[in-house]
Formats: sequence, structure tokens, C-alpha cells
Amino acid sequence: MREHYRLDRLIAYDTEPIPDTVRVVNPARRELEGKIRARTGWLSRKRAEFGGLILQEPIEPGRVERWSNKKVALQEEIAGLGKELGELKERRKDLPSHLTFKDLPEDQRFERLAVQSKHFIDTIKMIAYRAETAMVHVLRDQMAKHDDARSLLRAIYRTEADLLPDSQAGVLRVRLHH
Repeated sequence: MREHYRLDRLIAYDTEPIPDTVRVVNPARRELEGKIRARTGWLSRKRAEFGGLILQEPIEPGRVERWSNKKVALQEEIAGLGKELGELKERRKDLPSHLTFKDLPEDQRFERLAVQSKHFIDTIKMIAYRAETAMVHVLRDQMAKHDDARSLLRAIYRTEADLLPDSQAGVLRVRLHH
């Protein structure tokens, strides 16, 4: 098959240009979304830290003042993060989530993998999987444990075998090696 049909050459990683009308994710929006997720996570951690900050020491003026200062500092940090998060969300409203490929900045443009050979190879894979599944159904009827049929087939596929065609009888015998 390799020599006559060059099936191993079908799997290629060639690229092809993307048509200008294809819609793609806006990279500026994606970057902004990442910042928003990071700030949201940071804010939730700070809120949890604020909620878990409990005075467990004896109530003395110095210790209470240190605890109170920590609480105030955390509260100010939370307020600042909340304000920053709000500004990021407002900027996100102005950015479209998708752009046409022609509207992407030049440094953000890319090519996609060629799809013709991929479709053909995927078709071959689907045919092989369906044939294997049909063999599994035949084997399941003969086996005590139905779940072992696919494992048995995988072991058979890795085993060396002799193919013995009998064209007169229209039969193909497969002799597995030990």
C-alpha cells in the first residue's frame, strides 16, 4: 500500500491560507478575558483570606490594632481589585468576541492545516474502527466476558500471522503465530 498508493504520504502537515470571511476569536478579547479570569481568582482568594481573618488571640489593645490594620489593608486591596475588575469588564464590552480573518492585525494572522488529506485519513480511520467494532460484536457472542472482546482483538492485531487464501472455496484463513 505504501509503495503503490503512498498512503504514508497522505498524512501531511501542509498549511493553507484562511479565507478572509472566516470568523475567528478576537485575540485582544481573549487576552482581556485572561486578565479578567486572573483578577477574579485573585479577588476571590483575597475575599476568602479576609473572611478567614479572625482574632484568636487574647483581646489586648496591641493585638487588636494589628488585626484591625490587617483587616483594613485587605479590605482596601479587595476594593482596588474590585474596581480594576470592573474597569476590565467595561473594556471587554467594547471589544467584539469574533472578527473576520481579514480584520485581524497582521502579526496575529496564521494559516490552518490543509484539510483534504485529513478528511481522507479520518475516513479510513472510521472504516477501520467500524470493522473492529463489527468483529467485537461477533466475538462477544462467543466470550464469557463481553468486555474482553476489544482487548482480545488488540492482542490479535499485534500478533504475527500467516494469510492463507483459498480462492477455490472463497475463504481467507488467518493462522496466528504463538
